[in-house]
Amino acid sequence: MSKKVGSDIEIAREAKMKPIREVAAKLGIKEDHLLPFGHTKAKISMDYVKSLKNQKDGKLILVTAINPTPAGEGKTTTTVGLGDGLNRIGKKAIICLREPSLGPCFGVKGGAAGGGYAQVVPMEDINLHFTGDFHAIGSAHNLLSALIDNHIYWGNELGFDTRRVTWRRVMDMNDRALRQITNSLGGVSNGFPREDGFDITVASEVMAIFCLSTDLNDLTKRLGNIIVGYTRDKKPIYARDLKADGAMTVLLKDAIAPNLVQTLENNPAFIHGGPFANIAHGCNSVIATTTALKLADYVVTEAGFGADLGAEKFFDIKCRKAGLKPAAAVIVATIRALKMHGGVAKEELGKENVAAVKKGGENLARHIENVKKFGVPAVVAINRFSADTDAELDAVRQLCAELGSEAIECNHWALGSEGTEKLAHAVVKLADTSSSFKPLYPDEMPLWDKTRTIAQTLYGAQGIIADKAVRDRFAEFEKMGFGHYPVCMAKTQYSFSTDPNLKGAPSNHVVPIREIRLSAGAEFIVVVCGEIMTMPGLPRVPSANHIRLNDKLEVEGLF
Repeated sequence: MSKKVGSDIEIAREAKMKPIREVAAKLGIKEDHLLPFGHTKAKISMDYVKSLKNQKDGKLILVTAINPTPAGEGKTTTTVGLGDGLNRIGKKAIICLREPSLGPCFGVKGGAAGGGYAQVVPMEDINLHFTGDFHAIGSAHNLLSALIDNHIYWGNELGFDTRRVTWRRVMDMNDRALRQITNSLGGVSNGFPREDGFDITVASEVMAIFCLSTDLNDLTKRLGNIIVGYTRDKKPIYARDLKADGAMTVLLKDAIAPNLVQTLENNPAFIHGGPFANIAHGCNSVIATTTALKLADYVVTEAGFGADLGAEKFFDIKCRKAGLKPAAAVIVATIRALKMHGGVAKEELGKENVAAVKKGGENLARHIENVKKFGVPAVVAINRFSADTDAELDAVRQLCAELGSEAIECNHWALGSEGTEKLAHAVVKLADTSSSFKPLYPDEMPLWDKTRTIAQTLYGAQGIIADKAVRDRFAEFEKMGFGHYPVCMAKTQYSFSTDPNLKGAPSNHVVPIREIRLSAGAEFIVVVCGEIMTMPGLPRVPSANHIRLNDKLEVEGLF
């Protein structure tokens, strides 16, 4: 029986947090290896991180989901709940999450610290400025932006074609007015006017680099490899040509250390980095994940959006680059979301509809099959809502059983670790079997073929199409020496196709490639399918309208 659950922020405020040194002590980390930010959060020193390199790795568990819907799936709450559940059954477990961005917090999506009784705390700090990592990343990015225009102002020795400057500016807020701007207006002393624009900080290549780097030396090398523009004869200009890499690293030297916090049940959680799950790989930092693997028997992490984007990039980009070998995957689904994939309108989701669950189950079925194509065994977590009926749950269990996977009902939102105890046992059993993980394609496969392989193998597409200019760009990047990079698909998260309204498991569609972008520092090629927004806007009624301090100077309205 579920208990009455207050708002996320009310629950978080009632949490009995332990001093962060006690949370660290559970992992064997001594206090002098902590860089504290107050009493309940801290960074772990990079010297200590380096000292762990010869330790045996624990087992890595990925939490992913079906294609997201407005009905909600609960991937982060499941990640937190599973971490607590594993600790509840006596396992030494750590969760690894991305840091939330301020844009969604004040926009429409809210924070990203879990919910109900499956949260990480201190919730307000995590969802707001936290340890300042995003500010450091934004500063490093904008330092490079300033150096570009300064270089052009003082003679343009590198020969920038100002029409081909590819490096924009960033800020960690949703502001549509800054998507496209003209800079350097106001006369000769302000530089040479050119078109420019802002992205949100999480869309910065610096963020992707930050999350894929293994140490400060690797970070510096990758920052130097950023291509910031081209000359008139289309030769690339790198950040290292501007001598920007050293100063950018200085701004990031403290941020690169992983952040340690705790769950509501005082279990350890690493929250570090947060790249866009669309034009980047959507996972927390490699440093946090690899550190956690040295400190725990089980590490639970998540990847952005549904498995067609998040899990694929986790496997093909993060695991490939970092040498990670995931032991198992959890695919999160809700009855409500499956009914939406089955054609039910949002206002009708409260009514039992087994037929729609079965129809929408086609989406879940494809995700199960896709995860297994990477050689990773999968279990399904049904994030239960009060209106879900036994008949609807049985339909999902039967579907999963036919595919050789188990579907387990979870109630972590209302019950915390008690609601994921069964899932935790199933994950341990699955992780202790042999995983035969392998990426979907080899490094040496041509970029066009890598893209087609993802579309056909995972999306159920007939093939991919692109105009000649885009196809030539694929060939050009290979000629430049970047053909061995993985591809990072940028498409709608709401469908296996590029049409966000096409629910379920569409097949034999064609995936159109609109453009491709080179992220030479992050070391992947971004393949853009459709319109991708890298600077969101605020809704008509933003969440910011309801966020305030109460008379006790406590934050209200954050969720």
